[in-house]
Amino acid sequence: MTDGIVPAAEAPPARILGLFRELGELKRIRSAGREGSIADRLFAASWSALCEGRPLGDVWRATTAAALAATRMGDIDRAVMGALGIGGAATEAILARALEEAAEEVDSPLLAMLRQAPPAEADGPVPTFVAQLAGQPRAGVTCPGRPRLLLEPPENHAEHCLMVAVYGVLLCPIYDARPEVVFLASLSHHLHNALIPDSGFAGEVLLGDHLEPAFARATEMALAELPSELAGAVRGARAILPDAATPEGRAFHAADTLDRVLQIEQHLRAGKASMSYVLNDMALVHEGPVKPFQDRLLAAMGLAA
Repeated sequence: MTDGIVPAAEAPPARILGLFRELGELKRIRSAGREGSIADRLFAASWSALCEGRPLGDVWRATTAAALAATRMGDIDRAVMGALGIGGAATEAILARALEEAAEEVDSPLLAMLRQAPPAEADGPVPTFVAQLAGQPRAGVTCPGRPRLLLEPPENHAEHCLMVAVYGVLLCPIYDARPEVVFLASLSHHLHNALIPDSGFAGEVLLGDHLEPAFARATEMALAELPSELAGAVRGARAILPDAATPEGRAFHAADTLDRVLQIEQHLRAGKASMSYVLNDMALVHEGPVKPFQDRLLAAMGLAA
């Protein structure tokens, strides 16, 4: 490694950022009658399934496949389509097409496993830390000695953990990492924030020698809510968190870093969007029987780009 540049062998292809940006929007997609974002609810469903005793392999595949499909379908999931009278076979075909359309950059063997994923829906009891993490905002950008940069609305820790878990699974083939380990470590890597508000880098520096013991105690309090076998699996998976010396550690830290940066980029990118991009590239006023009228209207009002 030279000049601070990460060799290609240690980084995913840059083209995967497009998919990661789309997945990141699941933190911001909400719908009537449902609490929280899609990412919030996938986080809760993952923990519900794990606490019910579902195999970890089923859970990481189901969650990742559901997240990919949701980049196309938003909150139109099995429950919504069922309520609309769309039959089971048709529903599965729609979700399968959504997965395929979203998965252009997904490793082929991994995609084959995702195609066989069971439904991600799980609504059984979850540990209290799930709601606590969903209610705990992320700190924004902090640095010792500098004012905090807080971009609204902030993401929460459930959304961040879910997204790192999904990114991590998708990055596993690049690092030859085990997706079940990366997924579980990612899903649990902020358990301490169920109890500890996020003060960011600046606050962590000020905690000094108290930081690690406090994080460890808060993490153990969260783990105590889990069935003993699952708690043991989480502890084992979290062994990859301290460094990037293992394939799993590299996949996790790549996912964590990219999500942290892309979250801020999303705010900056939205602020730079032009009216020309929105109207022309994104077709805000899209093709249809009244588009000629709409175009004349916008031109007359000085809003055409």
